[in-house]
Amino acid sequence: MSVLIVTGTGTEIGKTVTTAAVAAAALARGRSVAVLKPAQTGVTADEPGDVAEVRRLAGPVTGVELARFPEPLAPATAARRAGLMPVRPDEIGRTARKLAAEHDLVLVEGAGGLLVPFDESGATLADAARLLDAPPAGLGTLNATALTAEALRSRGLRCRGVVIGSWPGDPDLAARCNLADFPRAAGAPLLGALPERAAALSPAGFRAAAAGWLAPELGGTWDAGRFGAAQG
Repeated sequence: MSVLIVTGTGTEIGKTVTTAAVAAAALARGRSVAVLKPAQTGVTADEPGDVAEVRRLAGPVTGVELARFPEPLAPATAARRAGLMPVRPDEIGRTARKLAAEHDLVLVEGAGGLLVPFDESGATLADAARLLDAPPAGLGTLNATALTAEALRSRGLRCRGVVIGSWPGDPDLAARCNLADFPRAAGAPLLGALPERAAALSPAGFRAAAAGWLAPELGGTWDAGRFGAAQG
């Protein structure tokens, strides 16, 4: 696993904190890590973006941002309204491959969901994943997870697994049932669960805990069976 794409079912569902957790677990094992954010939207030039947040939480990763658009819109729309060039899949692929030649692990964090358009042709993160042959790890709700997995399969892509981006301290019945339902919906294993407000931890606390939120496939020690049994 040299390149891993982190996607989800929408915005504000935990992609950045999950990216940070995977990065922190890899750094703790002595691996070099790069984080690629193809398009950062809704952030002005002088504001910290998602790459800066990953660095704050995880530690010294190489961070690359290909484009930044000020309005909180889909990258294609935000680029058009700003009068700027959009980011295209081949640019994402070239950059990720260059980073992979220089780092043990490259994490590509998408914007919004898997099929959010990046340019005027409608190219998406899925197109970049196909160029890279990189397995995405998804996050999100049950129906949207199933739809995302179906979109991946239709493009000949494999979902590496599902990570729960924010697990509540007092999960309700639906949340507990999702532990068994997510793998079936995605056709892929559950590879971790991050506690809600994980990003509110101190950087030191976040880095110390990150591996315990992720399965061995993502460099951690988390076990889906033990986690599910503990939820009752």
